[in-house]
Amino acid sequence: MTQDSNPVSPEGTAEILIAEGPVLLRMTAGIAHLTLNRPASANGMSVELLKAFHEAVMACHGRPDLRVLVLRGTGANFCGGGDIHDFASRGDGLPDYLREATAYLQIVSAALIRLEAPVIAGVQGYAAGGGGIGLVCASDFVIATRSAKFLTGATRVGMAPDGGSSVTLQRLVGFRRAMDMVLRNPVIPAQDALAMGLISSVVADDELDEAVSALAAELAAGAPKGLAAAKRLLWTGMGLGVEACLPEEARTVAELARTRDAREGLAAVIERRKPRFTGR
Repeated sequence: MTQDSNPVSPEGTAEILIAEGPVLLRMTAGIAHLTLNRPASANGMSVELLKAFHEAVMACHGRPDLRVLVLRGTGANFCGGGDIHDFASRGDGLPDYLREATAYLQIVSAALIRLEAPVIAGVQGYAAGGGGIGLVCASDFVIATRSAKFLTGATRVGMAPDGGSSVTLQRLVGFRRAMDMVLRNPVIPAQDALAMGLISSVVADDELDEAVSALAAELAAGAPKGLAAAKRLLWTGMGLGVEACLPEEARTVAELARTRDAREGLAAVIERRKPRFTGR
């Protein structure tokens, strides 16, 4: 990662902070663009990606000129959640690996919520799992394409929600709706996600870039301290208590990773078949 000695980017000049790897970061005129960059795996989250994600978010926290953070995913999908192929390859080491992955994802989600600048997520394709849904729930604005879909997905593979979504999701869409989403795993179309309050707006598939850019420019022109204070008050007013719940969320995910059902769930997704859960 390289940083300019002058923290302010000239108008219209892109400052490249992270140029390659699983996460990219550039900044233009006070707007940071953080992009998940593993399109071949639907931007599936591995420990490597999450470490890079954490580094990128912390770089944003260290920028006094930051006005807006735009969060995107390359390729056909915003984020498909955890990288199931990576998880399945860990064998008996899966619980320890997921404990590390969950810790980084939780830190990233909390850091997005605590970031003074507004966070805009632009969603195409799937936002799924603790990664995709967790990031959606931790963003201040979510613009999705009409063809975008949302899926919690964790219990489908014998796991539990993470990324803080065990708390944030129900506060956004309500307890009953969240329970249905988490236990039954329906695929939620963008218009339904809008109606339930999970996202902010829906645009045509070919208008996502324009809509995200327009909102980012509008927010970047606002009063930074006023927006930061308002954001903090609104998150606090929701009474989320996210950080107090994170240890239990992480413990639960690591514990479930030791079960046969979790291994079977991952195998079933990879093999494109229905899982055969035994309760063990």
